[in-house]
Amino acid sequence: MVDTLSLEYFEKNLSQIYRNLPTSLLYEKIVTNREGQIAHLGPVVVRTGQYAEVAPEDKFIVKDAYSEEKVFWSDEKNALSESHFNTLFYRMMAYMHNKEAYVQDCLVGSDHESQMPIRIITETAWHSLFVRNMFFQVDGPDSLKSFTPGFTIIHIPGFTAIPEVDGTRSSSFVIVNLSRKVVLIGGSSYAGELRQAVFTLATYLMPESVFCMRCSANVGPEGDVALFLGREETGKTTLAMDPERRLIGDHAHGWSDKGLFNLERGGYARVMNIAKEKQPFIYECTRKFGSILENVSIEKTTRRVDLNNDSLTENTRCVYPLSHIPIASRETIFTHPKNIFLLTCDAYGVLPPIARLTPEQAVYAFLSAYTSKFNQTAAGDFEPQVMFSVAFGDTMIALPAYAYAKRLMENIMKYNIHCWLVNTGWSGEPSFKCDRIKIEYSRALIRAAISGELAKVAFETDPVFQFEIPKTCPGDAVPAQLLSPRESAEDAGEYELRAIRLVSEFMENFKQYEDIVPKEMRDMLSQIISIEDHLDLEDFGLSIG
Repeated sequence: MVDTLSLEYFEKNLSQIYRNLPTSLLYEKIVTNREGQIAHLGPVVVRTGQYAEVAPEDKFIVKDAYSEEKVFWSDEKNALSESHFNTLFYRMMAYMHNKEAYVQDCLVGSDHESQMPIRIITETAWHSLFVRNMFFQVDGPDSLKSFTPGFTIIHIPGFTAIPEVDGTRSSSFVIVNLSRKVVLIGGSSYAGELRQAVFTLATYLMPESVFCMRCSANVGPEGDVALFLGREETGKTTLAMDPERRLIGDHAHGWSDKGLFNLERGGYARVMNIAKEKQPFIYECTRKFGSILENVSIEKTTRRVDLNNDSLTENTRCVYPLSHIPIASRETIFTHPKNIFLLTCDAYGVLPPIARLTPEQAVYAFLSAYTSKFNQTAAGDFEPQVMFSVAFGDTMIALPAYAYAKRLMENIMKYNIHCWLVNTGWSGEPSFKCDRIKIEYSRALIRAAISGELAKVAFETDPVFQFEIPKTCPGDAVPAQLLSPRESAEDAGEYELRAIRLVSEFMENFKQYEDIVPKEMRDMLSQIISIEDHLDLEDFGLSIG
């Protein structure tokens, strides 16, 4: 493979390179290339094809002398040889021979001192618009002329791998080559892979002083910052978009000694079944020029979209620049957070709508990253499953999970941050027996926590999880009975069984850290949840092996 990937190298193989086209010209290319349709009021509607997301097993890091030392290798990371990477790269270049390509030179990070320059080359105009919406643009022709990328991402969805030749598992792939400073993405039109690839690069290439986090964030009138950490469907974007506060960002942030800053300048929100009344800002983004609607249904004659139609997928998305959000802040860096909310969507009705956490409990929740995932059965029903992830990240996080946990603990202690668990799922009864917690209730509790009013009410300690549950919500904005799942459960004994099962899942998940987490941290975290200390399992006819 060539040592450097300059635009001159690509120009030798491509018929045309369109560099840094603005939104209006990209719209023209999208329509001319028949990549999408312009909907009523201006958004462009596109399709991503059969792949909703590239599977973790199809994501690789090239293993060479450099990455051998740079990467924390584990069972979750898939290695690809240099020879397979080279073969795949040249086959991709052959596929693109005499074709057109689109280039966006952009910056990752709003803090000028930590910005990371990247170049993203795409096969399609709509993916180039995605990139332009999502990351910070380079200002001025002189800056663009002298632009030198620190990393290059090549996204060719029309190209598919041959596993027997390329060393991949399937036809789709994401391959990170840290020594060559290149990412290859192919076989999938799902634009989220571009976003995830950039976050992966940020975890490796941002200055060591920057803690990269997947989270939403907002800031109050007095400059107080709140972080919202959670997996998809936990409501972190919706809750961060509080009309009484300014939005910082909805997905990825950097946290340095100076404070918090956004890694992105756009949003990528799920829009299936969203209502104007509950999510007004995102709803309006689906009706604006410059937004991209992924897999959203569009009526052929009126060109109006149907946000409630899931005939293609439930994972419909809206890609928008933050300038579309009227409450988005334009500042580049913010103060250190005062509150951290760790979000979950508990389908088993075990966890309370909100609970106060100690720093140790917050780190445990961060490492566990628990939520519920709904899988469709053969009969067409949806059944919840317990889902854990590693520090709200993915298979390509740069450091071992405990390193992120240690950094979080240090920041919580250093800046005296208040930590909260927020369950936006079901409380008291499982999902098939009661309604989901109203977003208005979650927002009221979060506002009370941020204002400090929630800390003034009486709390009770949960006998199993050991976190503290408020007995009331200031202003009675939330029914008191709902705050305690034990009290709202119809059958106290059956609730305890559900609680025990969930605790056992937490304990089983934590076993993965037994051999890799330093002893001091392992001893501290292993005491956070212990069933035997609080309940006699024999009373329920159960045991934990």
